[in-house]
Amino acid sequence: MNPVIEAINNRRSIRSYETKPIPKDIINTIIEAGNRAPFTSITRSQPWRFVVIEDPEFKQKLLQTTLPFWKKCTEGMKETYPEIYKMGMSLYEAMDDPKDVVYYNAPVIIFVIGPANNAVSCALACENIMIAAQSFGLGSCYVGFGSTVKGNADVVQALELTDDEQIYGPIVLGYPKVNPSAAVASALESMGPNKKEPVTKWI
Repeated sequence: MNPVIEAINNRRSIRSYETKPIPKDIINTIIEAGNRAPFTSITRSQPWRFVVIEDPEFKQKLLQTTLPFWKKCTEGMKETYPEIYKMGMSLYEAMDDPKDVVYYNAPVIIFVIGPANNAVSCALACENIMIAAQSFGLGSCYVGFGSTVKGNADVVQALELTDDEQIYGPIVLGYPKVNPSAAVASALESMGPNKKEPVTKWI
C-alpha cells in the first residue's frame, strides 16, 4: 500500500503512552512536516509556530491548569451526555497516579500556536504532525482541553502567548503503551470511534 495512505488509515487517537523518550531528530522531522502544511495566500508565509514540551515539571503545571476545566466540563455532561460522562470517568478512575486525563502522560506535547484568524491553516499543520508521527510508529492525540491554559500567567509567559494568538491542539506524542492495565484497556475500548464510510456524491 502507498505509505502515506497507510499512515492515514492506521492513525488513531492514542490515550496511553510508554515513558520512552522520542529522539529529537524524529521530533524535528515531525515539526518540519507540520511546517510544510498548506496555508492561506493572504499570509504569504506560515502563520503558525511550535512549542515542544518535554520537561516533566512544566507538564505538571499544564495538567494542574487544565484538569479543573476537564473535571467541570465532564461533570456538566453527567445529565446531558451520560455516555460521554461515563467514558471519561471510567478512564480517569482506571488511570494510575498521577492521573493525567488531559495529556495522558505523553512524553511530548506540541503546541501549535497561531493567529485566531488562521484556524484552518493551523489545523492543517496539526494534521500533518499527526500523520508524520504515525509514519514513525508514534501515537498522537489532539487534546482540545490542552488549550485552556491562558488563565495561568506562568504558562502564558513560557509559551510566549500574545492576545491575538490561539492554541491549536495541543498534540501529544509518544510510543503507544503495549500492555495497559485491563481497566485502562477497557476504558479506552469504550471510547473507540464509530467509523463510517465516506458520504460521497459524484456529479
